Amino acid sequence: MSQVEIRITAEPVDNHRCKFVVSQPLHAAGVRRFASADEAKGSPLAEAIFAIPAGGVTEVIVSGNIVTVVKDNPAPWPAVGKAVGAAIRAAAASGAPPVATKAAPAAGAVDDDVLYERVARLFEDQVNPMVARHGGRVELIDVQDAVVMLRMGCGMADVTLRQGIEGMLAQHIPEVRGIVDITDHTTGANPYFQASKK
Repeated sequence: MSQVEIRITAEPVDNHRCKFVVSQPLHAAGVRRFASADEAKGSPLAEAIFAIPAGGVTEVIVSGNIVTVVKDNPAPWPAVGKAVGAAIRAAAASGAPPVATKAAPAAGAVDDDVLYERVARLFEDQVNPMVARHGGRVELIDVQDAVVMLRMGCGMADVTLRQGIEGMLAQHIPEVRGIVDITDHTTGANPYFQASKK
């Protein structure tokens, strides 16, 4: 049987976060997040990405055909991206599931992966259609410890809009504990991820 060529498109969000869109699904059962090499054990794709020499990878998120990689080193994405692409191709070609199924969370624990999926669906179905009427877009960046990290399209730092989004989240996904807008509209830079100075 001939191997299907896997196409991968890298879409850097900033110097620390990049989405890799793959031409075939890698994980069909929702979202899997790996915050360390230990958590990646048993999932060949995540293990290979954490093992990239000098990659500085701190988090890997796999959902369907999208692999989001977060790194804490200043190396540009083209340098690290080649190794990520090779890891994705190797895991997809191995025949083994690239991502292991996640064990059920402890009773009463809030699962950030499940929340991420629910928040992403809410953004797609309700938040962005509402925001689009104001000429903007809200991008879901991550969910950590039940706090939603988002980036608002410029000109969208409207308090009313933020309250609207908080209200929607409170109504539909009460487990969410808060929102962090990682767009700093006053400086035009991102306060959470400092860009490396050339």
